[in-house]
Amino acid sequence: MDNLLLFDDPAIRGSLLPFTFTRPVADIRVGILKISEKWQKLFCTEVSFLTQKYLESKFPRAKGDHLAINGSWIPGEKDLAALEELQEDQSLYFGKTLLATYIGETEKNLDRAKEKKVVQLTFEPTLLQKTWNIFQLNGSEIKSDFQLITKGRKSAEITDPFTKVYSPENVFIEEGAIIKASVLNAENGPIYIGKDTEIQEGSLIRGPFALCEGSTVNMGAKLRGDTTIGPFSKVGGEVSNSVIFGYSNKGHEGFLGNSVIGEWCNLGADTNTSNLKNNYASVKLWDYTKGNFSNTGLQFCGLMMGDHAKCGINTMFNTGTVAGVGANIFGEGYPKNFIPSFSWGGKNGISTYQFAKFQETAMAVMARRKVEWTKKDEEILQWIFELTKTYRIWEISS
Repeated sequence: MDNLLLFDDPAIRGSLLPFTFTRPVADIRVGILKISEKWQKLFCTEVSFLTQKYLESKFPRAKGDHLAINGSWIPGEKDLAALEELQEDQSLYFGKTLLATYIGETEKNLDRAKEKKVVQLTFEPTLLQKTWNIFQLNGSEIKSDFQLITKGRKSAEITDPFTKVYSPENVFIEEGAIIKASVLNAENGPIYIGKDTEIQEGSLIRGPFALCEGSTVNMGAKLRGDTTIGPFSKVGGEVSNSVIFGYSNKGHEGFLGNSVIGEWCNLGADTNTSNLKNNYASVKLWDYTKGNFSNTGLQFCGLMMGDHAKCGINTMFNTGTVAGVGANIFGEGYPKNFIPSFSWGGKNGISTYQFAKFQETAMAVMARRKVEWTKKDEEILQWIFELTKTYRIWEISS
């Protein structure tokens, strides 16, 4: 099969902000793997991206002809057959949504897909269309990725005599993982423990659950099902049905539920998120495509936090809060349900987190993980700083 080019669907990308401010749609992690990694593993081929101009330096498009695939399409085994049957003079749709079409080396305008013979997919694809879909789909995607990653492989053994495992056949441990005096319950779904991870004493973990490479579960953590902790992160306290993309910390007590946390975030000690309204009403969430709040139809929905956002100790997030890229939140009481990118403050007032100060902190945070802050990072974040100025000017309330 040709190399795969994962394109941002303009009809979907805006609904996945603030996460797509800093990445293509296909770079979002759902389950154990990112969408792009699922395509790469499932189809055994290289992938590249067709995304926003300002992101191209970090997420380039490879040279050559490609099979262009909607980056919001989460693939499974049955999708392979549908794509293998697709001809170069055809475009694959589901309803009005373009799923796949062949494009040449220089062609970037996917509108030409409509000029080809339209073939309709005969089954409903799994599409990531809203931010909350990330945690909604996470449990089923952990199960799917678990099969994809572990098929034909043998798990490392748990040698600690004080660790209790329920349904060990549903637990896979990569080499270098350290587990001590913990409980792993995989009766309701698989548990994947990545390479060079650590699960410290007294941790309670229920599947489906994924702990990705280099991450740490701190002592006494209570990690409920449908949760993914991305690579090189630290987690403690109580977490339920949430996704942490990677390189982020929620190291202390406090509850995180039905939430998505980007990369390079830090949640201060005793940070708590509400994921259920007191009156059990449907949760409204900030919608970047409307410039206002939209009803999710969900009873449970917590915090959506963009990359490089931080919050101080004892921060309380209301049900259905969106915090943008680079926000720094602190102070008593509940901040607003929409916190614009590069905001500084909380309930008692918000000002602009000036880019020079933000960059100074970001460089220090990344250096601790031995990751370099590059010129590409600076240019992308500077662009987002300018792009999101409008949100910091107007007072927005729910």
